[in-house]
Amino acid sequence: MKKISVIFILPDLETGGAERIVTTIVNHLSRDRFEPKILLLRKQGGYLNFLKKDVEIIDVNTERIRHSLKPILAEIYRRKPDIVFSGYGEVNAYLSLFIKLFPKTKFIARETNVVSEHVTRKEIKFFYNFYNNYHRIIAQSDDMMKDLTKNFRIKSGKIIKINNPVDFDFIEEKLLTSTKPECFKYNYKNVVAIGNLSGRKGFDNLLKVFSRLKNENILLHILGDGKDKEMLHHMKEFLGLKNVIFHGRHDNPYQFLKFADLFILSSRYEGFPNVLLEAGACGTYALANNCPGGINEIIQNNINGEVSDINNHEDFSQKIMSILHESYDKDAIKNSIKSRFSKNIILDRYEKVLMDVMNK
Repeated sequence: MKKISVIFILPDLETGGAERIVTTIVNHLSRDRFEPKILLLRKQGGYLNFLKKDVEIIDVNTERIRHSLKPILAEIYRRKPDIVFSGYGEVNAYLSLFIKLFPKTKFIARETNVVSEHVTRKEIKFFYNFYNNYHRIIAQSDDMMKDLTKNFRIKSGKIIKINNPVDFDFIEEKLLTSTKPECFKYNYKNVVAIGNLSGRKGFDNLLKVFSRLKNENILLHILGDGKDKEMLHHMKEFLGLKNVIFHGRHDNPYQFLKFADLFILSSRYEGFPNVLLEAGACGTYALANNCPGGINEIIQNNINGEVSDINNHEDFSQKIMSILHESYDKDAIKNSIKSRFSKNIILDRYEKVLMDVMNK
């Protein structure tokens, strides 16, 4: 049987959610049925080390997404893959206009966010007029599906929901060598938040919440880097938050998650937050802001976490206090995630989509 050739497109393999998911999909596709390749706008990023050696990397070597369109189209024309799988919102948008040029290739887009919340530039929104050109659009959550049909008039028959997978093997391997971080104080409760330091992640709200917990024995550890780093550091100083520590980007966030007393997701919106799944995979209870993006599909109330409105800073701070006074069953938290989002369950669905689109 001829193998199905699939080109996956990403800007790079930096350690973000979309990059992690696509790397996981590519690594675990059946090599009897598929021949996967990855096209990168620039060949860089931590996940290059995790990619299986039999995956060809096509490097078009461009810095800007808008400049990458010509080389991407040239590679598709030259290689004539059976399927093109675009895994990044902005690339998906630009590519949608040109799908009709390749009648023998099937195109799949994997959306990474609730589009109407995430895409603000008018020139990119314009390209969503051509989104129905895709043969399949993968949304990660019900919120994303509703957004695409309601706000962008995408045909519901084109959209399929596949939640993000959790690679328990990868996480458990990392946890084997994880020791309690030295910065976790013994007589303090240690709370962890992880994400890009940008407006969408809502760390400004989280700092306001912690300004109400200044006199408690609680440390907040924030892992991540981003354009709002300086502003958030200034905000921390202004609010006098000695118990908030910025750690920057970390190679092994699971070390922090495993030993945390609580994980907090403060985002204003999400796609389907991997870090919330990974906190659960480490057995850590979560408190999440009630925002669009699949939060309520992940959180099983009082089992693996709770949902609250972070804009009400006082209520959210009290919720943190009440959670930290309770204890939770780590195995029940892990099983809550494993039974619904483990890698094998989710990757089977991706394989099925790829097979189905070839038979259309």
